[in-house]
Amino acid sequence: MFTGIIEELGTVEQLTAGTDPTRLRIRSPHVLEGIALGDSIAVSGCCLTVTSVEGEHWTADVISTTLAATSLGDLTPGDPVNLERCVRADGRLDGHIVQGHVDGVGEITGRDEDGGTTLLRLTLPAGLARYVVAKGSLAVDGVSLTVAAIEGDEVTLGLIPETLARTTLGRRRIGDRVNLEVDVLAKYVEKLTATLLPATEETR
Repeated sequence: MFTGIIEELGTVEQLTAGTDPTRLRIRSPHVLEGIALGDSIAVSGCCLTVTSVEGEHWTADVISTTLAATSLGDLTPGDPVNLERCVRADGRLDGHIVQGHVDGVGEITGRDEDGGTTLLRLTLPAGLARYVVAKGSLAVDGVSLTVAAIEGDEVTLGLIPETLARTTLGRRRIGDRVNLEVDVLAKYVEKLTATLLPATEETR
């Protein structure tokens, strides 16, 4: 489990495409502290398993289904990635409950400045809007964000300067694809109440 609070910006050093699984190599001095083979690290919102560690570098295998369901296949050497180690049971739980299981890939459609806040607008893939509510939480590239507004399939998120400086969201531009994970509690509620409520076109 993760919280969506990014610990470090890592750097992609290699992405070996054309093989299954694809080998992803990342440089990240900080998040490797206490990490062993088989541990989990969220890479821009995707939970990956550490397959090797060498100095400040580590690798993970990315299977074809993960590449198809996320934006990891868009990465190239030199790209920054948001990194977070799994949360410890004896630590404080900031952000919100994030699993590192990407629900879909959205596209940034707008970026505006409002005083000291950056308003980021993005479109949600079909079927995700019903899990997103104003003042609720949405993980974008692994970053826990509060939803400022939602209208149809477009969501607006407010980013403070600290978030822009510490994550890849400060570099994101219109047209970029981002990994999205909705609040898992909403999905559980939907499943548990499915037999109690009349079916709609979205839930059929």
